[in-house]
Amino acid sequence: MIEDSEHIIAYRTWIKALKSKIQSARIKVALSVNAQLIELYWDLGKDISEKLGNSNWGSKIIEQISTDLRHEFPDLKGFSRRNLYAIKQWYQFYSQQYDFVPQAVAQLPWGHNRLIVSKIKDVADAIFYCEAAIKNGWSRDVLEMQLDSRLVERTGNTTHNFDSTLPEQQSRIASQTFKDPYNFDFLGLHDEALEREIENELTANITEFLLELGKGFAFVGRQYKIEISETDYFIDLLFYHLDLRSYVVIELKAGKFKPEYAGKLNFYLSAVDSQIKKPHDNSTIGILLCKKKDKIEAEYALRDINKPMGISEYKLTQAIPENIKTQLPSIEELEHDLNEKIEKNRR
Repeated sequence: MIEDSEHIIAYRTWIKALKSKIQSARIKVALSVNAQLIELYWDLGKDISEKLGNSNWGSKIIEQISTDLRHEFPDLKGFSRRNLYAIKQWYQFYSQQYDFVPQAVAQLPWGHNRLIVSKIKDVADAIFYCEAAIKNGWSRDVLEMQLDSRLVERTGNTTHNFDSTLPEQQSRIASQTFKDPYNFDFLGLHDEALEREIENELTANITEFLLELGKGFAFVGRQYKIEISETDYFIDLLFYHLDLRSYVVIELKAGKFKPEYAGKLNFYLSAVDSQIKKPHDNSTIGILLCKKKDKIEAEYALRDINKPMGISEYKLTQAIPENIKTQLPSIEELEHDLNEKIEKNRR
């Protein structure tokens, strides 16, 4: 046993570093094994596709291949008939544009890969999700949620003035950081919800909110008070973005965008830059989240503003259109049909 306090501290520091090295090595081994498996699947998909295309074996041969491979390698999973079909389709999907398995694809587990290919039809969009899943460390469930919310279509669509107000590299990061529209379906609110109600629910569900915002956001506070000339003002939501190295002011508006909102946000950005921003921080960025916006109005409103600012819509729980709603059975009708079926089964 180590008894001297100085030696104890030294030992604890050393063992912590050792554990970190081992954990890092385990991760590298796991990534290496996964990459080798994905590369194996690529070669397997290629072989099966070429054999089926150049022979008269027919599609039933996949079942025979499955039987032979499982008999030869009983301890390995992944050679079921269903998975071999999935491997073939996955290979054919990416081989439209790639001769070898793409790097981002090789870094993802097979379950993630199958999910992406099952939901995405465009190779470029699929690569986007692969890279985003790696960057953000998404689980399969989170990946599925991002696929269902059509993240690729929302990323980079914010109406903004970043090109004229930020340095080139920061402008590029900012334009790819913010989305339009933001999906707040996880709040369970309807379109009639007021600003304060939305704000309350966003902060109550801060984990989901940060997930929707994306990697790099750190929550600073809500109704953040700033004092200007003996008058108190309150910012709806204040964040700090680690990659942009800047504060982000988010203002919520329950109605349609109005040009005067941009002026108020510009005022808040000046205040944060003067009172909160440190010398090593970049310019504060503002985002207006509105229920609706007119893109041309938004562009005009931002044209002569010298603070970096974006304007995006947000979506709450989507109401069922009336023409569809009338075609859906009521709870009572569903219960009646269910009871009838149960009665028939009993007879």
